[in-house]
Amino acid sequence: MSTTVEQQHSSPPPIVRVAGTHREIGQQIGEAMRPQVQHSIENARALLAGTYDDLQLTWDDAVIQARKYVPFAQERYPQYVEELAGIAEGANVPFVDLAVLNALEAVTMDALHLTKCTSMAVNEERTADGHVLVAHNEDWMPEDEPDVYIVHASPVDEPPFLAMTYGGLLPNIGFNAAGIAQCCDSVSPKDSRIGIPRVVVSRAVLAAKTPADAMRHMLVPHRAAGYNHLLVHESGELYSVEVSARHFAILYGENGYIAHTNHYLDRRMQEIEKDPDELIATRIRYFRALRLLRQIPEHTIKTMQAIQRDHLNYPDSICNHREHPTNPLERNKTINALVIDLTARVMYLAWGNPCTNAYHTYHLDC
Repeated sequence: MSTTVEQQHSSPPPIVRVAGTHREIGQQIGEAMRPQVQHSIENARALLAGTYDDLQLTWDDAVIQARKYVPFAQERYPQYVEELAGIAEGANVPFVDLAVLNALEAVTMDALHLTKCTSMAVNEERTADGHVLVAHNEDWMPEDEPDVYIVHASPVDEPPFLAMTYGGLLPNIGFNAAGIAQCCDSVSPKDSRIGIPRVVVSRAVLAAKTPADAMRHMLVPHRAAGYNHLLVHESGELYSVEVSARHFAILYGENGYIAHTNHYLDRRMQEIEKDPDELIATRIRYFRALRLLRQIPEHTIKTMQAIQRDHLNYPDSICNHREHPTNPLERNKTINALVIDLTARVMYLAWGNPCTNAYHTYHLDC
Protein backbone atom coordinates (compact mmCIF):
# COMPACT_ATOMS: atom_id res chain seq x y z
CA MET A 1 0.00 0.00 0.00
CA SER A 2 1.30 3.45 -0.91
CA THR A 3 -0.03 6.45 0.98
CA THR A 4 -0.39 10.08 0.01
CA VAL A 5 2.08 12.41 1.71
CA GLU A 6 -0.12 14.35 4.11
CA GLN A 7 0.44 17.64 5.85
CA GLN A 8 2.37 17.41 9.10
CA HIS A 9 1.75 19.90 11.89
CA SER A 10 4.74 20.73 14.06
CA SER A 11 2.63 22.49 16.69
CA PRO A 12 -0.69 21.67 18.35
CA PRO A 13 -3.90 23.35 17.17
CA PRO A 14 -4.62 26.54 19.11
CA ILE A 15 -6.99 26.63 22.05
CA VAL A 16 -9.21 29.60 22.86
CA ARG A 17 -10.57 30.00 26.39
CA VAL A 18 -13.85 31.88 26.51
CA ALA A 19 -16.40 32.74 29.19
CA GLY A 20 -19.48 34.86 29.73
CA THR A 21 -22.75 35.31 27.89
CA HIS A 22 -23.26 33.60 24.55
CA ARG A 23 -22.67 36.87 22.71
CA GLU A 24 -19.44 37.41 24.66
CA ILE A 25 -18.31 33.83 24.02
CA GLY A 26 -18.84 34.31 20.30
CA GLN A 27 -17.01 37.64 20.28
CA GLN A 28 -14.04 36.11 22.10
CA ILE A 29 -13.89 33.20 19.64
CA GLY A 30 -14.15 35.54 16.66
CA GLU A 31 -11.42 37.86 17.93
CA ALA A 32 -9.01 35.05 18.84
CA MET A 33 -9.64 32.98 15.71
CA ARG A 34 -10.23 35.79 13.21
CA PRO A 35 -7.85 34.42 10.54
CA GLN A 36 -9.38 30.94 10.81
CA VAL A 37 -12.95 32.24 10.58
CA GLN A 38 -12.18 34.45 7.60
CA HIS A 39 -10.25 31.67 5.86
CA SER A 40 -13.13 29.22 6.27
CA ILE A 41 -15.49 31.65 4.54
CA GLU A 42 -13.00 32.04 1.69
CA ASN A 43 -12.84 28.24 1.42
CA ALA A 44 -16.63 27.93 1.27
CA ARG A 45 -16.84 30.62 -1.39
CA ALA A 46 -14.17 28.84 -3.44
CA LEU A 47 -15.99 25.52 -3.01
CA LEU A 48 -19.24 26.88 -4.41
CA ALA A 49 -17.41 28.63 -7.26
CA GLY A 50 -15.56 25.42 -8.14
CA THR A 51 -18.69 23.27 -8.06
CA TYR A 52 -21.07 25.61 -9.85
CA ASP A 53 -21.44 23.24 -12.81
CA ASP A 54 -22.69 20.55 -10.42
CA LEU A 55 -24.67 22.57 -7.88
CA GLN A 56 -25.77 25.63 -9.88
CA LEU A 57 -25.35 27.56 -6.63
CA THR A 58 -23.64 30.94 -6.31
CA TRP A 59 -22.63 32.46 -2.98
CA ASP A 60 -25.51 34.92 -3.23
CA ASP A 61 -27.86 31.98 -3.79
CA ALA A 62 -26.40 30.26 -0.73
CA VAL A 63 -26.98 33.38 1.37
CA ILE A 64 -30.62 33.49 0.27
CA GLN A 65 -31.05 29.83 1.21
CA ALA A 66 -29.23 30.16 4.56
CA ARG A 67 -31.42 33.10 5.59
CA LYS A 68 -34.42 30.75 5.50
CA TYR A 69 -32.92 28.63 8.30
CA VAL A 70 -32.06 31.48 10.67
CA PRO A 71 -35.63 32.16 11.97
CA PHE A 72 -36.01 28.52 13.02
CA ALA A 73 -32.73 28.66 14.93
CA GLN A 74 -33.66 32.03 16.41
CA GLU A 75 -36.99 30.76 17.70
CA ARG A 76 -35.64 27.65 19.46
CA TYR A 77 -32.00 28.50 20.17
CA PRO A 78 -31.55 32.29 20.26
CA GLN A 79 -28.48 31.85 22.47
CA TYR A 80 -26.57 30.09 19.69
CA VAL A 81 -27.64 32.64 17.10
CA GLU A 82 -26.14 35.11 19.58
CA GLU A 83 -22.90 33.08 19.56
CA LEU A 84 -22.80 33.24 15.77
CA ALA A 85 -23.47 36.97 15.82
CA GLY A 86 -20.67 37.38 18.33
CA ILE A 87 -18.25 35.37 16.18
CA ALA A 88 -19.17 37.56 13.21
CA GLU A 89 -18.49 40.72 15.23
CA GLY A 90 -15.22 39.45 16.66
CA ALA A 91 -13.93 38.15 13.33
CA ASN A 92 -15.21 41.18 11.37
CA VAL A 93 -17.24 39.09 8.90
CA PRO A 94 -20.88 39.33 7.82
CA PHE A 95 -23.31 37.30 9.92
CA VAL A 96 -24.92 35.91 6.76
CA ASP A 97 -21.60 34.36 5.72
CA LEU A 98 -21.49 32.43 9.00
CA ALA A 99 -25.12 31.44 8.46
CA VAL A 100 -24.05 29.84 5.18
CA LEU A 101 -21.15 28.01 6.82
CA ASN A 102 -23.32 26.59 9.58
CA ALA A 103 -25.99 25.42 7.14
CA LEU A 104 -23.63 24.42 4.31
CA GLU A 105 -24.79 20.80 4.11
CA ALA A 106 -28.39 21.99 3.85
CA VAL A 107 -27.91 24.78 1.31
CA THR A 108 -25.90 22.46 -0.96
CA MET A 109 -28.70 19.86 -0.71
CA ASP A 110 -26.26 17.39 0.88
CA ALA A 111 -24.32 17.16 -2.38
CA LEU A 112 -20.91 17.35 -0.66
CA HIS A 113 -20.74 13.56 -0.10
CA LEU A 114 -19.04 14.09 3.25
CA THR A 115 -19.37 10.45 4.26
CA LYS A 116 -16.10 9.57 5.89
CA CYS A 117 -16.28 10.28 9.69
CA THR A 118 -15.86 7.44 12.18
CA SER A 119 -16.99 7.55 15.83
CA MET A 120 -16.66 4.94 18.58
CA ALA A 121 -16.62 4.52 22.33
CA VAL A 122 -15.88 1.98 25.06
CA ASN A 123 -17.00 2.02 28.66
CA GLU A 124 -15.50 0.77 31.91
CA GLU A 125 -16.24 -2.86 30.99
CA ARG A 126 -13.72 -2.67 28.14
CA THR A 127 -10.93 -0.39 29.42
CA ALA A 128 -7.80 -1.25 31.37
CA ASP A 129 -8.33 1.49 33.97
CA GLY A 130 -12.14 1.52 34.16
CA HIS A 131 -12.41 4.83 32.32
CA VAL A 132 -14.94 5.74 29.61
CA LEU A 133 -13.28 6.54 26.27
CA VAL A 134 -14.73 8.22 23.17
CA ALA A 135 -12.99 8.57 19.78
CA HIS A 136 -13.80 10.41 16.56
CA ASN A 137 -12.08 10.93 13.21
CA GLU A 138 -13.28 14.20 11.68
CA ASP A 139 -13.24 13.96 7.90
CA TRP A 140 -13.87 17.15 5.97
CA MET A 141 -12.48 19.24 3.14
CA PRO A 142 -8.67 19.46 3.35
CA GLU A 143 -8.77 23.23 2.81
CA ASP A 144 -10.31 23.58 6.29
CA GLU A 145 -7.60 21.61 8.07
CA PRO A 146 -5.48 24.70 8.83
CA ASP A 147 -8.46 26.25 10.62
CA VAL A 148 -8.88 23.58 13.33
CA TYR A 149 -8.88 24.81 16.93
CA ILE A 150 -10.12 23.88 20.41
CA VAL A 151 -12.72 25.81 22.39
CA HIS A 152 -12.66 25.75 26.20
CA ALA A 153 -15.91 27.50 27.11
CA SER A 154 -17.52 28.50 30.40
CA PRO A 155 -20.99 29.88 29.56
CA VAL A 156 -22.78 31.67 32.37
CA ASP A 157 -25.87 29.46 32.00
CA GLU A 158 -24.47 26.08 30.85
CA PRO A 159 -21.89 23.52 31.95
CA PRO A 160 -18.32 24.27 30.87
CA PHE A 161 -17.26 22.31 27.80
CA LEU A 162 -14.23 21.41 25.70
CA ALA A 163 -14.80 20.96 21.98
CA MET A 164 -13.08 20.78 18.61
CA THR A 165 -14.18 22.98 15.74
CA TYR A 166 -12.77 24.79 12.73
CA GLY A 167 -13.28 28.12 11.03
CA GLY A 168 -16.64 29.73 11.67
CA LEU A 169 -18.53 26.60 12.75
CA LEU A 170 -20.20 26.47 16.14
CA PRO A 171 -18.39 23.92 18.33
CA ASN A 172 -20.28 20.64 18.70
CA ILE A 173 -17.87 17.68 18.96
CA GLY A 174 -16.54 17.36 22.47
CA PHE A 175 -17.70 16.95 26.07
CA ASN A 176 -18.90 18.96 29.03
CA ALA A 177 -18.50 19.09 32.79
CA ALA A 178 -21.79 17.23 33.28
CA GLY A 179 -20.19 14.11 31.81
CA ILE A 180 -21.85 14.30 28.37
CA ALA A 181 -19.77 13.62 25.25
CA GLN A 182 -20.94 13.91 21.64
CA CYS A 183 -19.52 12.98 18.24
CA CYS A 184 -21.41 13.66 15.00
CA ASP A 185 -21.43 11.57 11.83
CA SER A 186 -23.05 12.79 8.61
CA VAL A 187 -25.88 10.61 7.29
CA SER A 188 -28.04 10.87 4.17
CA PRO A 189 -31.77 11.18 4.89
CA LYS A 190 -34.27 11.88 2.14
CA ASP A 191 -36.62 14.00 4.27
CA SER A 192 -34.47 17.11 4.82
CA ARG A 193 -36.34 20.39 5.05
CA ILE A 194 -35.87 24.02 6.03
CA GLY A 195 -35.55 24.20 9.80
CA ILE A 196 -32.96 24.37 12.57
CA PRO A 197 -29.53 23.60 11.04
CA ARG A 198 -27.80 20.41 12.15
CA VAL A 199 -24.79 22.28 13.52
CA VAL A 200 -26.99 24.44 15.77
CA VAL A 201 -28.84 21.36 17.06
CA SER A 202 -25.60 19.57 17.88
CA ARG A 203 -24.14 22.69 19.54
CA ALA A 204 -27.12 22.56 21.91
CA VAL A 205 -26.19 19.02 22.97
CA LEU A 206 -23.03 20.36 24.63
CA ALA A 207 -25.30 22.19 27.07
CA ALA A 208 -27.06 18.99 28.22
CA LYS A 209 -26.78 17.82 31.82
CA THR A 210 -28.24 14.33 31.34
CA PRO A 211 -28.53 11.84 28.45
CA ALA A 212 -32.26 12.62 28.23
CA ASP A 213 -31.54 16.35 27.92
CA ALA A 214 -29.05 15.59 25.14
CA MET A 215 -31.55 13.47 23.23
CA ARG A 216 -34.26 16.10 23.53
CA HIS A 217 -31.94 18.52 21.75
CA MET A 218 -31.07 15.98 19.06
CA LEU A 219 -34.79 15.40 18.40
CA VAL A 220 -35.90 19.03 18.69
CA PRO A 221 -39.02 19.84 16.61
CA HIS A 222 -38.49 21.68 13.33
CA ARG A 223 -34.94 20.37 12.88
CA ALA A 224 -33.79 20.65 9.28
CA ALA A 225 -32.25 17.18 9.05
CA GLY A 226 -30.01 15.15 11.31
CA TYR A 227 -26.71 13.52 12.09
CA ASN A 228 -25.93 10.34 13.86
CA HIS A 229 -25.09 11.56 17.35
CA LEU A 230 -22.77 9.23 19.23
CA LEU A 231 -23.81 10.08 22.78
CA VAL A 232 -21.75 8.93 25.76
CA HIS A 233 -22.30 9.53 29.46
CA GLU A 234 -19.63 9.31 32.14
CA SER A 235 -21.57 6.44 33.75
CA GLY A 236 -20.67 4.29 30.73
CA GLU A 237 -23.99 4.57 28.89
CA LEU A 238 -23.40 4.43 25.13
CA TYR A 239 -25.92 5.47 22.45
CA SER A 240 -26.12 6.14 18.74
CA VAL A 241 -29.02 8.47 18.07
CA GLU A 242 -29.77 8.32 14.34
CA VAL A 243 -31.73 11.38 13.26
CA SER A 244 -33.44 12.77 10.17
CA ALA A 245 -35.80 15.73 9.87
CA ARG A 246 -38.85 13.67 10.89
CA HIS A 247 -37.59 10.33 12.17
CA PHE A 248 -35.11 8.91 14.64
CA ALA A 249 -33.81 5.70 16.18
CA ILE A 250 -31.90 5.16 19.40
CA LEU A 251 -29.34 2.34 19.39
CA TYR A 252 -27.68 1.12 22.58
CA GLY A 253 -24.06 0.07 22.96
CA GLU A 254 -23.98 -3.58 24.01
CA ASN A 255 -21.01 -5.39 25.56
CA GLY A 256 -19.21 -2.20 26.49
CA TYR A 257 -18.52 -0.73 23.05
CA ILE A 258 -20.20 1.08 20.15
CA ALA A 259 -19.27 2.44 16.72
CA HIS A 260 -20.92 4.42 13.96
CA THR A 261 -19.92 5.79 10.58
CA ASN A 262 -22.08 7.39 7.86
CA HIS A 263 -24.97 5.07 7.14
CA TYR A 264 -28.09 4.28 9.13
CA LEU A 265 -28.07 1.04 11.11
CA ASP A 266 -31.73 0.99 12.15
CA ARG A 267 -33.95 -0.66 9.51
CA ARG A 268 -36.64 2.00 9.75
CA MET A 269 -34.07 4.72 9.18
CA GLN A 270 -32.63 2.81 6.23
CA GLU A 271 -35.99 3.20 4.50
CA ILE A 272 -35.42 6.98 4.25
CA GLU A 273 -31.73 6.77 3.36
CA LYS A 274 -30.66 8.47 0.13
CA ASP A 275 -28.62 6.39 -2.36
CA PRO A 276 -27.80 3.53 0.07
CA ASP A 277 -26.08 1.52 -2.68
CA GLU A 278 -23.38 4.21 -2.84
CA LEU A 279 -22.61 3.92 0.86
CA ILE A 280 -20.08 1.11 0.60
CA ALA A 281 -16.91 2.52 2.18
CA THR A 282 -18.84 3.64 5.27
CA ARG A 283 -20.00 0.06 5.86
CA ILE A 284 -16.46 -1.26 5.56
CA ARG A 285 -15.23 1.29 8.09
CA TYR A 286 -18.08 0.46 10.44
CA PHE A 287 -17.42 -3.28 10.47
CA ARG A 288 -13.68 -2.69 10.69
CA ALA A 289 -14.08 -0.42 13.71
CA LEU A 290 -16.38 -2.95 15.39
CA ARG A 291 -13.90 -5.77 14.86
CA LEU A 292 -10.97 -3.74 16.19
CA LEU A 293 -12.99 -2.65 19.22
CA ARG A 294 -14.15 -6.19 19.91
CA GLN A 295 -10.81 -7.98 19.59
CA ILE A 296 -9.10 -5.96 22.34
CA PRO A 297 -10.45 -6.91 25.78
CA GLU A 298 -9.01 -3.90 27.64
CA HIS A 299 -8.73 -0.66 25.72
CA THR A 300 -6.51 2.32 26.50
CA ILE A 301 -6.01 5.73 24.95
CA LYS A 302 -3.30 4.19 22.77
CA THR A 303 -5.47 1.33 21.47
CA MET A 304 -8.18 3.78 20.48
CA GLN A 305 -5.59 5.92 18.71
CA ALA A 306 -4.31 2.84 16.90
CA ILE A 307 -7.78 2.20 15.50
CA GLN A 308 -7.93 5.80 14.31
CA ARG A 309 -4.77 5.19 12.26
CA ASP A 310 -6.16 2.10 10.52
CA HIS A 311 -5.74 1.99 6.71
CA LEU A 312 -7.88 -0.98 5.68
CA ASN A 313 -9.62 -0.09 2.39
CA TYR A 314 -7.23 2.82 1.83
CA PRO A 315 -7.80 5.60 0.84
CA ASP A 316 -11.40 5.31 2.09
CA SER A 317 -10.18 3.98 5.42
CA ILE A 318 -10.80 5.03 9.02
CA CYS A 319 -7.71 7.21 8.59
CA ASN A 320 -8.96 8.79 5.36
CA HIS A 321 -6.44 10.04 2.82
CA ARG A 322 -8.59 10.91 -0.17
CA GLU A 323 -7.25 14.39 -0.72
CA HIS A 324 -7.25 14.65 -4.53
CA PRO A 325 -10.25 12.89 -6.13
CA THR A 326 -11.42 14.06 -9.53
CA ASN A 327 -14.80 15.19 -8.18
CA PRO A 328 -14.36 18.35 -6.04
CA LEU A 329 -17.52 17.46 -4.11
CA GLU A 330 -15.70 14.44 -2.67
CA ARG A 331 -12.51 16.17 -1.58
CA ASN A 332 -12.46 15.21 2.06
CA LYS A 333 -9.89 13.61 4.35
CA THR A 334 -9.21 13.18 8.07
CA ILE A 335 -8.44 16.70 9.26
CA ASN A 336 -8.17 15.67 12.92
CA ALA A 337 -8.65 12.68 15.19
CA LEU A 338 -9.58 12.98 18.85
CA VAL A 339 -9.89 10.66 21.83
CA ILE A 340 -11.78 11.79 24.94
CA ASP A 341 -11.14 10.29 28.36
CA LEU A 342 -14.55 11.25 29.71
CA THR A 343 -13.71 10.00 33.22
CA ALA A 344 -10.60 12.17 33.47
CA ARG A 345 -12.11 15.09 31.47
CA VAL A 346 -9.23 15.08 28.97
CA MET A 347 -9.11 15.30 25.16
CA TYR A 348 -6.22 14.05 23.02
CA LEU A 349 -6.23 15.44 19.48
CA ALA A 350 -4.08 14.80 16.42
CA TRP A 351 -4.19 17.69 13.96
CA GLY A 352 -4.43 16.14 10.49
CA ASN A 353 -4.12 12.45 9.73
CA PRO A 354 -3.32 10.59 12.96
CA CYS A 355 -0.91 8.28 11.14
CA THR A 356 1.46 11.21 10.53
CA ASN A 357 0.71 13.65 13.37
CA ALA A 358 1.15 13.47 17.14
CA TYR A 359 -1.67 13.73 19.66
CA HIS A 360 -1.84 16.79 21.93
CA THR A 361 -3.50 16.98 25.34
CA TYR A 362 -6.27 19.36 26.42
CA HIS A 363 -7.95 19.44 29.85
CA LEU A 364 -11.39 20.66 30.81
CA ASP A 365 -10.92 22.90 33.84
CA CYS A 366 -14.10 23.20 35.88
